[in-house]
Amino acid sequence: MLGNWLKTSLLMAAILALFGVVGGLLGGRSGMLLALLLGGAMNVFAYWFSDRMVLRMYNAREVDEQSAPQFYSMVQELVQRAGLPMPRVYLIDEAQPNAFATGRNPDNAAVAATTGILQLLSAREIRGVMAHELAHVQHRDILISTIAATMAGAISALANFAMFFGGRDSEGRPSNPVAGILVAVLAPLAASLIQMAISRAREFEADRGGAEICGDPNALADALAKIDAYARGIPLAPAEAHPETAQMMIMNPLSGGGMAGLFSTHPPTEQRVARLRAMARR
Repeated sequence: MLGNWLKTSLLMAAILALFGVVGGLLGGRSGMLLALLLGGAMNVFAYWFSDRMVLRMYNAREVDEQSAPQFYSMVQELVQRAGLPMPRVYLIDEAQPNAFATGRNPDNAAVAATTGILQLLSAREIRGVMAHELAHVQHRDILISTIAATMAGAISALANFAMFFGGRDSEGRPSNPVAGILVAVLAPLAASLIQMAISRAREFEADRGGAEICGDPNALADALAKIDAYARGIPLAPAEAHPETAQMMIMNPLSGGGMAGLFSTHPPTEQRVARLRAMARR
C-alpha cells in the first residue's frame, strides 16, 4: 500500500513539475505560474474525479440487483470472499470482451465489464475475471492506474497549452519552435510516464489474487486465453480514442502498433495463463 501511495505521489509531482517547466519555457514566470496552477488543479481533479472521468469515457452504465441480477450477485459473492466493501458495478455496451476496476480506494471503487465479455465467457470464467478486478481493488493499485490514465490525458492538454502560447503559422503548424518540439514529444512522454508508474508485475499479482478470491485459477486462465483470442479482432472504440486507459483493462484492448503500442503495459497472455495453470496444479 505504501509503495502505491509513493508511486502515486511521485507521478503527481512529476506532472506538476512538467507543467511548470513547459509554462516557464513558453511564457516565462507568468507562464510557469499559470501552468503550475493548471497542473495543481489537474492533480486535485485526478485524485477525486478520475474514476468518474474514465467511466464516462467508456459510457459505462451503473447496474444493480434489478438491472443485472446475475452479474451483480456474482460480484457481491466475490466481494464477500475477498472481505471488501461492495464497489459500484458497471456495464459497458461494447462487443470487445474486457473489464477493469477503478477508484481511489476500496471504499470508493468501481468494477466494469463489457457486454461482450458477458456474452463470450461462461459464468465460471466471468467469475474469474471479476475476481481479478477485485484483486486490483484489494491491492490498492487502482488509484495509480486511474490517475495515470487521467494524467496522460492532461499531458495532451499541456500540448494544447503549448500550442496556445506558441501560436500557429498560416499553414496551422506551430510558429514557436519550442512549442513544436513540445507537441512532438509530449505524447511519447505520457506513455513513458505510464510505463514507469505501472509495473507489469501488478497484472501477475492481480491474477494470483483473483485466483485466490474465486478459488479457481483455471477459470481465470481459461478466461484470459479466450479473451486474448477474441479481443484482437474486435475494436474497443473508447480505448482507441483514449489509449492511456488501456493499462486499466484485464487485456490490452488496443488494435495495433504505432503510438498506441507505446501504451501497452500488459505481460504476454501466455505467461499469465502458464502461471495460473501452475498455481492450479499446486
